[in-house]
Amino acid sequence: MKVQIQSQSLRLRIDESELARLLAGEVLENQTWLGTPGALSQRLQLHDTAEALLDGDTHALMITLPREEVLALQARLPCRDGLSFVLPTQALPLQLQFDVDVRDSVRQRGVQRRNSSDAVSIS
Repeated sequence: MKVQIQSQSLRLRIDESELARLLAGEVLENQTWLGTPGALSQRLQLHDTAEALLDGDTHALMITLPREEVLALQARLPCRDGLSFVLPTQALPLQLQFDVDVRDSVRQRGVQRRNSSDAVSIS
């Protein structure tokens, strides 16, 4: 799991094998050891919720995503568009972006061709 944090934005990107583990009920974890200050960790899990949730603290963050939305994302892979959530926090809302690595998806699944009903006509 790759974690990118900037300002009020948190992006999580996983590969196909991590997606399979997540859908099988496993909790994914990213941990960074900082020496004396301790560790930072982000854990990701799915749950039968209607919205994304954050729990824990800055050293051990638990991110919970709605299982149905992740299953819908899996059905349309490979794609560049992931899932986006706005999470209310006490100070400012947090933008959470969840993606499956499109290059890994293409390697694993191949390229999906658009059918003629998806084609756009230009007049």
